Amino acid sequence: MLFAPDTVVALRAVVNLINTAANGGEELATPEDLDAFLDAEEFSGVRAGTERELESIKRLRKELTALWTADEDTAVQAINQLLVKAKALPQLVKHDHWDWHLHATTPDAPLADRMGTEAAMALVDVIRSKEGERMRVCAAEDCDAVVLDLSRNRSKLYCDTGNCANRAHVAAYRARRASA
Repeated sequence: MLFAPDTVVALRAVVNLINTAANGGEELATPEDLDAFLDAEEFSGVRAGTERELESIKRLRKELTALWTADEDTAVQAINQLLVKAKALPQLVKHDHWDWHLHATTPDAPLADRMGTEAAMALVDVIRSKEGERMRVCAAEDCDAVVLDLSRNRSKLYCDTGNCANRAHVAAYRARRASA
């Protein structure tokens, strides 16, 4: 296993959060959209359900987007800032249907702090294991979504937000047929 299960869950949540604004779109237009996103990601803790909370998550998304493609030193600085900002204090917890995993904030901490800390803790694992090359941007020319490559041979090139891999394969097939 490359990463602990809670790290994988948190990294996938980061990818899904970043990709809510992929390709010029905006999937978090309202607090209700954010609530639906949090439900889909099974994110626990207090939610305010306000425009202010939504804007704080959009700011976090922007920070995480920059962090995703940053070099290691820049990423480490950003990760440390997220942890310091939230006054992170890692603790093992067990709740709902989740077995023991780390939380570094209290359930009543501001949502952006909790989400930022969960992302930062997962990214700490990526940095420490020297697996940063698994964090990519989709290889499709017309897509800016991010990709988390958890494949054994590090071969994932395309995002899961659209049909990028299929479109690339169809284009390559047509190009081969046209040249034959």
